Amino acid sequence: MSRREGLTAGTQMYAALVVAVVVGLALVAFGAWRQGIILLGGALVLGGAVRAVLPEPRTGLLRVRGRVFDTAWMLFLGSGLVTLAFVVPPGIGS
Repeated sequence: MSRREGLTAGTQMYAALVVAVVVGLALVAFGAWRQGIILLGGALVLGGAVRAVLPEPRTGLLRVRGRVFDTAWMLFLGSGLVTLAFVVPPGIGS
C-alpha cells in the first residue's frame, strides 16, 4: 500500500484546510485582512460541513471530539469570522 492510499478523505480535507488557513493568515499579515478572514471562515465552514457528512472511519484528522461538537464548533467559528469580515466597516483610507 502506498502512502497516498493510506490517507483518509478527512485527512486530505484537513491538509487543504491547513493550506487555506496559512494563505488566509498571510493575507491578513500583508494587509488584505478582510479577504484573509473570509478565507479563514470559509475554510472552517467547509471543514464543518465535511465533518458532518463523512462517515467516522474516513474522518481522519478532522475528528477531534464527537461529530456534533466538531461540526458545531467549526460552523460557529467559521460563520462568525465571515460575519465579522462583512460587518466591520471600512476604516479611513480603505
